[in-house]
Amino acid sequence: MNIAQEKIDDLNALVKITLAPEDYTPRVEKALKEQAKKANLPGFRKGMVPVAHIKRMYGKSILVEEINNMLNDNISKHLTDNKVEILGQPLPVLEDEKEYNWDYSDTFEFGYELGLAPAVDVEVSSKDKFTHYNVKADEETLAERIKNIRKSYGKMTNPEASAEGDVIYAELTQLAADGTEFEGGIVSTGSIRTDLVTDKKILKTLVGVKKEDSFDLEVNKAFNGDAATIAKLLNISEEDAAELKSKFKVVVKNVNRLEEADLNQEFFDKIFGAGVVTDEAGFKAKITEEVESMFKQDADRKLQNDIYEQLTSQTKMQLPDEFLRKWLKATNEKLSDEELAQGYDDFAKNLKWTLIENKIIKDNDIKIDYKDVFETAKQRLDAQFKMYSPQALPEDQLAQYTANFLQEKENANRIFEEVKALKVFDYIKSVGTLNEKEIEYNKFKALK
Repeated sequence: MNIAQEKIDDLNALVKITLAPEDYTPRVEKALKEQAKKANLPGFRKGMVPVAHIKRMYGKSILVEEINNMLNDNISKHLTDNKVEILGQPLPVLEDEKEYNWDYSDTFEFGYELGLAPAVDVEVSSKDKFTHYNVKADEETLAERIKNIRKSYGKMTNPEASAEGDVIYAELTQLAADGTEFEGGIVSTGSIRTDLVTDKKILKTLVGVKKEDSFDLEVNKAFNGDAATIAKLLNISEEDAAELKSKFKVVVKNVNRLEEADLNQEFFDKIFGAGVVTDEAGFKAKITEEVESMFKQDADRKLQNDIYEQLTSQTKMQLPDEFLRKWLKATNEKLSDEELAQGYDDFAKNLKWTLIENKIIKDNDIKIDYKDVFETAKQRLDAQFKMYSPQALPEDQLAQYTANFLQEKENANRIFEEVKALKVFDYIKSVGTLNEKEIEYNKFKALK
């Protein structure tokens, strides 16, 4: 067997592999014998099928499989042994394909294109300046969060007349163009959530309605064509909801209102535990702390994105773009030329960042332990649970959820990549210059 690598330029190379019969015959004969032992064919006892018979029946397919296995094994070994860093995967040179007899006497020659990883020169110093925002809760955001928590622990009432935010339980009947009931049309009983009504004029007509009131409603206009909301209200498919233009006669059956929980000791204890909070000021302080801890994550993400943008912009490197486009097409059969053209720049930018990350990790001997992955996963799950309830989960229960979560390979890989990125960001922050800036959340949201 012969493997030769030809360097085309700094970013592209060609590997040629030659396999003579003496290279592949021992491996193919072993595969034939193993197949003979497993074969269960009519007229032969299991395991007693002659190798010659297996060769006549399956010889060519076994030869093809073993040749492919040898190619994969040896090109991987060649790249590892010679420390060749590539992007993507080796691509077979299809135009060089030759016709072979596949009769165990051929000398095979195969070519592979390689996209070579460029040299990466990353230099981070105190000259690299970034802004880290300390995001504070503005009064509007804080009031909305408190309102939502109070509603979560509140009770359902049935007021005489509706107000904004109420749910109107009603019977809806589809109307024809002339305003009469549409024969064979949609008739449904559902809940009209006024908080989802986007049309202000229609919302105004839904305020003050009472049980047994009747009125016409342009459902599509009320919900701004939101097919999912309309489908749920009328108990129809989203496809049908998207096409729906009719008005509906609405007969109110009830008005439901979720009253906010009273700010009393029972409420405080239910959320934070007995005696932790004893008055409204303490309650507001706790909610402010909880909200601003979530804002800290937003601020950290903003900083990370700023670092990403700055370093990918200032780190100059060339990629084997032509090869990468070809590789993306070869490994994504459904990828159109238009999709490739639209998405390639983002792909290349992310690949560039991956190379920067890997270089920083290598140069600074940054380690990633399972403990780091576990703790990060636990923090992410804890944050998700707190979105539904401010009361923290017991530590042992959260740890069990985390262990189960990481058993899924996709989850583990995603968190590993996140930890890897965080380690790199931590290094950059320790070397670069961070300017701290306090900002209210409503203004922070307006930042790009």
